Amino acid sequence: MGTGRYGRGLCSIALLLTVSAIAGGSALAQDEPSPPAPPQPANPQPEQPSKDEKPNQEKKDEGTNPDQAAAQKTKGVTLGAVEATKNAGEAALVKARDWESGWFAGVYVEKGRPLVSMTAQQRRAIYLQQTLTTPGPYLKRMFAASFDQMRGVPWQWDDGWAGYAERFASREGQFIAANSLAALGNAALRYEPRYDQCRCRGFWPRTRHAIMRNFLTYNQSEHELRPQWGLYGGSFGGGMISTAWKPHPRNVFAEGGRAAAEQGGFGALLNLFIEFSTDINRKMGAKRR
Repeated sequence: MGTGRYGRGLCSIALLLTVSAIAGGSALAQDEPSPPAPPQPANPQPEQPSKDEKPNQEKKDEGTNPDQAAAQKTKGVTLGAVEATKNAGEAALVKARDWESGWFAGVYVEKGRPLVSMTAQQRRAIYLQQTLTTPGPYLKRMFAASFDQMRGVPWQWDDGWAGYAERFASREGQFIAANSLAALGNAALRYEPRYDQCRCRGFWPRTRHAIMRNFLTYNQSEHELRPQWGLYGGSFGGGMISTAWKPHPRNVFAEGGRAAAEQGGFGALLNLFIEFSTDINRKMGAKRR
């Protein structure tokens, strides 16, 4: 029994020593200083958004109504198409009005552009345009032939299509002869064959300029006015030449004088049209750009 008590006493002492050792180790561990934390950078970099994240604007766009976005886009496309159609229509109208006045009026000098003496090549080009290569001269001869058809002159030609064809051919031949003689005369005298729009303002000053320029033109200086010897000489000669194919009876000088008188009337009307062509286009809705 003494041995058992002795043994239990030793176990109690061993257990007490073990508990004391564990408690002492824990106290020593708490008394030891913790290692210093690593230094932080002075300017920390902002966190970069991940690749999967989208900017706020894209998130807002995702939150909008897709039907509303499609409607706005369709509206913008429609308005753009309407504006483009309007501009194209205005441009086509301007081009049509300019083309009409161009082939009917022929070559002329617009207001504000200086008159420059023409070369022989330029005179030849204008002659071809005003005589053969544009539809304007042919339409003018058709109008003149229609006027002759209504008056019934020459009376020897009938009133049907055959008579109209003869009158048109007669007018065309007379015009080619007159225009050729006028071009040769103006080239020899160095006269200006083109009409120049008046640099003045007002209806009556412009009208006076248009009528006056049918009887006077500029010489080589482009400043001094001279009588239209070439123009009226060509008209008189064309009328005389036309008697070669017109039926009898015919008078050479009477036909020449009649042709010169027609030049005085129709030439003044043509100059008036050229003078006010821009205003006519503006009234019809086409504005030059």
